[in-house]
Amino acid sequence: MRKLQSTYPVYFLTNGGTEVYADVRRNSLEEAVKLCLASGMQGIVSEARAVFRFPTAIPKIKEADLSLLTYGTLNNVPEAVYMQHLMGVNGVIVDLVPEITGAVSDLIAVPETDVEINDLSGQVAKDAASTPNFTQREISFLLRLMPELVQ
Repeated sequence: MRKLQSTYPVYFLTNGGTEVYADVRRNSLEEAVKLCLASGMQGIVSEARAVFRFPTAIPKIKEADLSLLTYGTLNNVPEAVYMQHLMGVNGVIVDLVPEITGAVSDLIAVPETDVEINDLSGQVAKDAASTPNFTQREISFLLRLMPELVQ
């Protein structure tokens, strides 16, 4: 199937465990990965809430060399889309394309008037005050917090 996917990519659509189905392959991102690998699919399209509930699945999906896209009402919230960008999601399906594109572009963009500043160690650091710059600790905190907020 992978040979055909350069022309027609095939993705597995799942709710990622946000709802329970008789078909266990639809009940978790882990099962979706197994199915994609066994079937030679390009990747997974998951409900966005599943990615926030189970953020540890993203590195496993990436390690399996699969793409990850999301859909759902959360994708109409720019901050949720930006957080998914930080988490490693490859793409989002949104209803409000111009609004979300503009808002997320503003969050991601580095100002054109970027000033290079030499820090004490002599390395060059960029001043990007208007762009969120999370530490690994802050990202870890947000990833732990997200599942509680999404429920």
